Amino acid sequence: MPEESATIGERASGILLHPTSLPGPGIGDLGEQAFRFVDWLASAGQALWQLLPLVAVNEGGSPYNALSAFAGNPMLLSPSELALHGLLADEDALAPPEMDDDDVDFPAVARWKDQVVRAAYAVYREDADDELREDFAGYRHEHRAWLDDWALFMALREAHGGREWTAWPDPLRRREAEALEAARTEHADAIERHAYAQYLFDLQWTALRGYANGLGIRVVGDVPIFVAQDSADVWANQELFELNDAGLPLAVSGVPPDYFSKTGQRWGNPLYRWDLMMRDGFAWWIARFRRTMEMVDIVRIDHFRGFESYWAVPAKEETAINGDWRPGPGRAFFEALRGAFGSLPVIAEDLGIITAEVEKLRDDLELPGMRVLQFAFGGDDPTNPHLPSNYIANSVAYTGTHDNDTALGWYADAGREERAALDDMAGAGEREMNWAMIDTVLRSRAGWAIMPLQDVLGLGGQARMNTPGVAEGNWAWRFRDGDLTPKLAERLFSRVVATERQPPVPLPEPGDEE
Repeated sequence: MPEESATIGERASGILLHPTSLPGPGIGDLGEQAFRFVDWLASAGQALWQLLPLVAVNEGGSPYNALSAFAGNPMLLSPSELALHGLLADEDALAPPEMDDDDVDFPAVARWKDQVVRAAYAVYREDADDELREDFAGYRHEHRAWLDDWALFMALREAHGGREWTAWPDPLRRREAEALEAARTEHADAIERHAYAQYLFDLQWTALRGYANGLGIRVVGDVPIFVAQDSADVWANQELFELNDAGLPLAVSGVPPDYFSKTGQRWGNPLYRWDLMMRDGFAWWIARFRRTMEMVDIVRIDHFRGFESYWAVPAKEETAINGDWRPGPGRAFFEALRGAFGSLPVIAEDLGIITAEVEKLRDDLELPGMRVLQFAFGGDDPTNPHLPSNYIANSVAYTGTHDNDTALGWYADAGREERAALDDMAGAGEREMNWAMIDTVLRSRAGWAIMPLQDVLGLGGQARMNTPGVAEGNWAWRFRDGDLTPKLAERLFSRVVATERQPPVPLPEPGDEE
């Protein structure tokens, strides 16, 4: 019997798929197709559903360059579900503009979903009963710590033609009390509309997550370490970031040059003032985690190594070549989280430049790290942690991540030595290479094994979700209705059983835990 991880628990497997990639009009949403996907996961024996961040995005579509670290993405609202529950009556809003059935056109979807929200808000204003009004009022009160700033930020962004907050009039940019009070009065309707959109998002997401949990499927969410400069988070908490008097970053995030990039990667996020965050016990981060844990069961922390040390690039630099390593908050940060939440259901994304100090922090915290099969090849280092022979139980194995090519896309571009190594490792021969890679991670000692849906479907590089360092053409992939067949589910389920991974078992209702 394979050993069991003390942190992860029973051996299990899952699928990586962001809701935007579901079938449906214009974009995947939280409606019928999402519930059907969860049904398919259960039939395939998958106990985990991993997502990208569920946060509100701009028209570029990247969930890692979000308008808020707290607000849900209104583009995921299902118009049909709103109509089913009497929250939307405008048939014009139900009908999406003509869009490609394959890739997501984020600007077009953003315009359409804004119309949907406006139509739903009109129904609320005109026809909502007392129960709905009281429930919404209770929601606004419960989430006021982040929701008030988010709704005001969006109302002001709207009023200023979508311009970044640093381009707003100085009194609003500096958040002068008199200017904010005047804005709350002037834009009261827009503020309420944006708050109502979050209420609707939470209604739909809570129903979907509850359905998944009821079938024994845990949801794995994602928290990027950094937040976007043009976000409600930075605007509302400017003192917590390294900014100049104009609100612009003094230094930005990134990674230094390495084997993959001679100039490194300049991400451009503002950097935290960890000294100030430490003084109040990391209150903003605790609030962020609390909000995230309302929506998911497990959290993948993106760029975990940045909590040990991070690469700081002067804002004036166009590349990440010139920078310096600065110390992160380290163990104190995670102890604060444990003090607030008890145990930490966290996966450490420990990819990239990983030092002994980063590994020690991860291991001292007993957090599972990530192992990516695509990174196992192309070298002769027997200690490579991505070689399946080096996997440990307290880890999560992937055929690839959202930043990788698909398994078949990777194999098509792989060199002769890499192909031969995979053939030898998997005993693949002439078999389907995506299934050879899936079998390899499922058979491994890793406690959890997660596969992007593209790999299960056997799709090539055209289905890649994201190419780091490439600005256009990301996040838009979707699968088609009818792709997830009972035969495919049976094929995956048989491998779950053969590799002694636990099929989903219904989770207890909140409050019913022993």
